[in-house]
Amino acid sequence: MSANGTVWTAGIDVGSGAVKAVVVRTTETGPEIAVHAASRIRRRDIAAVVDEVVARVLQEAGTEQIHYIASTGEGEEIPFATGHFYGMTTHARGALYLDPRATTVLDIGALHTRAVAMDPRGKVLDYKMTSQCASGSGQFLENIARYLGVSLAEVGPLSLQAQNAEGVSSICAVLAETDVINMVSRGIATTDILRGIHDSMAGRFARLLRSLKADNVVFLSGGLANDVGLQAALESALGGGKNQSELTLSTHPLAIHAGAIGAAIWGAFRYQRLGSQGAAWTSTDPIPTHVSAP
Repeated sequence: MSANGTVWTAGIDVGSGAVKAVVVRTTETGPEIAVHAASRIRRRDIAAVVDEVVARVLQEAGTEQIHYIASTGEGEEIPFATGHFYGMTTHARGALYLDPRATTVLDIGALHTRAVAMDPRGKVLDYKMTSQCASGSGQFLENIARYLGVSLAEVGPLSLQAQNAEGVSSICAVLAETDVINMVSRGIATTDILRGIHDSMAGRFARLLRSLKADNVVFLSGGLANDVGLQAALESALGGGKNQSELTLSTHPLAIHAGAIGAAIWGAFRYQRLGSQGAAWTSTDPIPTHVSAP
């Protein structure tokens, strides 16, 4: 631990679609994010993407040492990590950091979506996940956007412009993609197709939250957390408007980093509880990588 009692930790969240990393400094007043970074995996080697993102946050953090390096998600095999934390635990803690009112986090990942209920300390109380069918996932929406010739950043605003949302299958990603192909051939507007996709996804998410008996504030995390079209569709699916839902949706510009933030915060907690005196990395060390230099 540094002389002034500050603990520096790094959190690395390896997802199916992207790698996210943060550096957090924890003092007696609590944790604070020093730097964050993310990079899409696409078809690149995952280990290389992890090394790239970790190097970026360590170089930009402005600290002489990192006391604990915590991994989460699919990062169990990061050789330089001090410890690993389960994704539900880290997303719960990261959500609470970004919005202390949250009682549930809806993590919308590239391949699946999960709803996690937690207590005010970040302890996981219960969870529900979508089935293996990918029609409620980020990768599914990205595939649809690519087919329609729009970027992911355009999807949300375009969806909000819909005049007559077109129904899409919520049972299977393959059926939904077939529906979209047929809609394009029929000349259905892109805005109406995207709103139909959002409505289909939101219906699945709403059922997930109801089965979990979620209440109060639901924090949206993951790659689609800031998709304004999806947010609007989910509010509608939960009974917004005339029959106002008892659930309040919340998110944050750093919502994609929730897992990495939670991992770093739990890393600081574990470091302090163990009373460790060493550091996982210092500025005089090489930047850690999966493969050591010969």
